[in-house]
Amino acid sequence: MTQSFLNFGAGYSGKAFAAARTNAAIPVSGTTRSPEKFDALRAVGIEPLLFDGLSFSPELRAELQRATHIIVSTAPDDGRDPVLAIVGERIRDLAPNLRWIGYLSTVGVYGNYDGGWVDETAECRPVSRRSVLRVKAERQWLALGEAAGIPVAILRLSGIYGPGRNAFVNLESGTAKRLIKPGQVFNRIHAADIAGALWHLSARDLGGIFNVTDDLPAPPQDVVAYAAGLMGIEPPPEIPFDAAQLSPMARSFYGENKRVSNGVIKATGYRFRYPDYHVAFDAMWKEGNWAGEGGSDARSPMKRS
Repeated sequence: MTQSFLNFGAGYSGKAFAAARTNAAIPVSGTTRSPEKFDALRAVGIEPLLFDGLSFSPELRAELQRATHIIVSTAPDDGRDPVLAIVGERIRDLAPNLRWIGYLSTVGVYGNYDGGWVDETAECRPVSRRSVLRVKAERQWLALGEAAGIPVAILRLSGIYGPGRNAFVNLESGTAKRLIKPGQVFNRIHAADIAGALWHLSARDLGGIFNVTDDLPAPPQDVVAYAAGLMGIEPPPEIPFDAAQLSPMARSFYGENKRVSNGVIKATGYRFRYPDYHVAFDAMWKEGNWAGEGGSDARSPMKRS
């Protein structure tokens, strides 16, 4: 059967997924809460649909009927996953052709490991409420898939960057900071590799838990300095973490310190286009595509720093 994709919450990563499509005949639809975003979705080949998180419109129900693959990017809201709350045990009736589900989660579910390595077998011990809700949603989607006989792939994403969302943009706008917290590292992932992982897993209908992250956990100040070097400018001054003016959410990211392994998805045959930020930044700067449109996802420490 021909593939047909429906993306709940088609933001920055969803647009990257659609833009990476190699066969324009594969239909991709995506939901948003705002009609003002319809043109941006259409620009990358996504058929836009409204979804308010409370009910499915007739148009959305029709897309569910033909969907073979569903990607869920929506975050839990008010303690519930909005898609799960509506679909529930009716998924086979609502989506009779469905054969794969991809759920975009976060490496934040692991919590803090004091800079140690974690893989998909590591205990989830989330710190923030948003990550607690992600763990709950992951488990519910996996249980739903098992009950319905549909493979569910959980993609745990690290800090997202790409065109329009990167240290180059922050340096140009004057918002980049070099916060120094000794021993602190973050993993990152280019949006193109989120898209690549989704296409790879969905083409094979592979389920399971996959860390979709780069090979190089690194201090955030090093990332800013590397970008500044490519731009030929002086990096911003170093700021001790304890003296930094940060929002509670931004500060919470620095309370989780770990190095995340990506061996499981590599074992399926996936090869990262951008295995680390050096490779990605070199390419983005050379190609001049770093200043593209930003998106709506908000999982990236780079974006907040």
